[in-house]
Amino acid sequence: MMKLMKYLIKQPLLFVGLLLLASCSDSSKKETTVKQNDIAAKKQKGQFVFYKDIAIRPGINFEVVSWGKGVDSVGGYLILMSDSLRSNYKSFSNERNGIITDAWNMDLDNDGNPEIYIELLSKKNVRDLNVFEYADGNFNKITFPALSDRAKKTYAGNDKFVIKNGDLFRTYPIVNSKDSTEKDGTLKTIQYKLSGNTFSVSEVKDQP
Repeated sequence: MMKLMKYLIKQPLLFVGLLLLASCSDSSKKETTVKQNDIAAKKQKGQFVFYKDIAIRPGINFEVVSWGKGVDSVGGYLILMSDSLRSNYKSFSNERNGIITDAWNMDLDNDGNPEIYIELLSKKNVRDLNVFEYADGNFNKITFPALSDRAKKTYAGNDKFVIKNGDLFRTYPIVNSKDSTEKDGTLKTIQYKLSGNTFSVSEVKDQP
């Protein structure tokens, strides 16, 4: 009789032990799944590596978003225009060959239409600009001029775009100069002006 009682007591305890073991195993699986989902979510965030909200005036904003998987310098970007006062929303997409490092708004030609400047780092140390004017509900591309053949002779990257007093400048250190007045390492400054959606370029002796 005593043996029977001991056997009956052991059975519930064994059952409870099995339940606890199964519960711990299930909890471990859930924890592993959650961790894997967290890793996947972190990887997905890297798809949109650049975002900037540019306020033009109250109610009107331009948002610049870049995306791409794999090679950082290859992908695309969006320009999103929001006019919340008029419930007007527009978007524009474009491919990119470079990493977006900055974006800003200007009205360089003072025509009342905002221009969105998107700075791209192509190669390792060479910068370029994509420029779009927003007018009459459309994004119009403005071709940004390449450096002249003369300027390319002393250019090796490491350039910067600078805005001062509403004007746009580009500076870069001179290399391989054969001009006695231009020593290697000194900064060359170029100013860009805009008229009729066409850029003009001039060299500035004094740095901005």
